[in-house]
Amino acid sequence: RDTPWRGSIHGSLTPQAARHQRQQKVTQMPDDELRELEAKRRKALWRLANISPGDSKAFDALSILDDLELQERKDSPHSDKALELKQVRDCVTVQHHHSGIDIILEQTIPQPWRERFNQASIGSTRLLHGPYAPDWDKFLVEWEREMQHLQDHRLAKAANS
Repeated sequence: RDTPWRGSIHGSLTPQAARHQRQQKVTQMPDDELRELEAKRRKALWRLANISPGDSKAFDALSILDDLELQERKDSPHSDKALELKQVRDCVTVQHHHSGIDIILEQTIPQPWRERFNQASIGSTRLLHGPYAPDWDKFLVEWEREMQHLQDHRLAKAANS
C-alpha cells in the first residue's frame, strides 16, 4: 500500500500548506494567466542560464523577469506571505508508489510553485499518479541556483549602471 511521508500524513495537505492555499485563493491570479506568466519566466531563466553576469546579452531576459515580478506584485499585493523554498518543500507530500519509486502528490504543491514545476518539467517522464519525487527535489535545487544566478546578474547590472 502507498504510504505518504515527509510533509503530510494520509496524503492530505499539511496545516501550513492548507493555510497558504486559503490565503492564496483570495489573491491568486487565474490559472491561464499564471501558466502564461510562469512559461515566460521559465523561458527567460533558461535564456539567462548560459549568459555570464554583466554580459549585455542578458538585458532582454532580465527585462522580461523584472516585468514579470512587477506584474506579480501588482496582481498579488500579499506577496509578502509567499512561502520560502524550505516551506514549499515541507508542504509537499511524497508517497512511495507501488512501482518502487517515490512520487509527489501534485495537489499538495502550493501555487505558484506547482505551475513553476510544471513549466520546468514539460517533456519529463512521470507516472499517472504523480511526478517523480527526485524530479521535484532537483527542481528545487535548480530553482535556488537560478535565483542566485539571477541575483548575480542584477548585481552586475546595478554595478554597471
